[in-house]
Amino acid sequence: MKVPVSFPPIILASHSPRRAELMRQAGLPFTVRLAGNADELYPSNLQREEIPLYLAKLKAKAFVKNELIPDNAVLVTADTIVWIDNRVLEKPANRQQAIEMLEILSDNMHSVYTGVCLTSKHKQQCFYDESKVFFRKLSLEEIEYYVDTFEPYDKAGAYGIQEWIGCTGIEKIEGSYHNIVGLPIAKLYQKLKFWGIH
Repeated sequence: MKVPVSFPPIILASHSPRRAELMRQAGLPFTVRLAGNADELYPSNLQREEIPLYLAKLKAKAFVKNELIPDNAVLVTADTIVWIDNRVLEKPANRQQAIEMLEILSDNMHSVYTGVCLTSKHKQQCFYDESKVFFRKLSLEEIEYYVDTFEPYDKAGAYGIQEWIGCTGIEKIEGSYHNIVGLPIAKLYQKLKFWGIH
């Protein structure tokens, strides 16, 4: 049964299966379309939410430049970062980097920021969400088990909250769980619901 809301045609520009699954769970009708890999480079002076917002806008630029957004459609682009001790933890490049990132997160609090941009031929609206995550102290054996079993190389901060480490290593969160997975879906639903009104 369809959700009792009408939406414009939605294009999700993301490789992430987690973002696609959240869109499905929210009953949002969408198609996945990619416009090549955007460079995930950003000015070094950016901090916190400025980074994922900048990258989400950058991902939308390729679609606008190549005129890949149909007249009545809205494009959804997003980026998620982990922020701790005034620095960003991105996706780990290798096993050692993943272990080091989880050692930093262990027994500590960090913020997860997701920036989202909605872009059509006529307008763009961007927003972000922040969630705080509190890890208990993890042993090296636990960290190595997680990295070797789940291979979290496509995840900011080297972990997925929906996986084993989220079930066993996280004491509490403040804010949206779905934002930590990769998309603040409740906020996105509301923005899309009223997209054609403003």
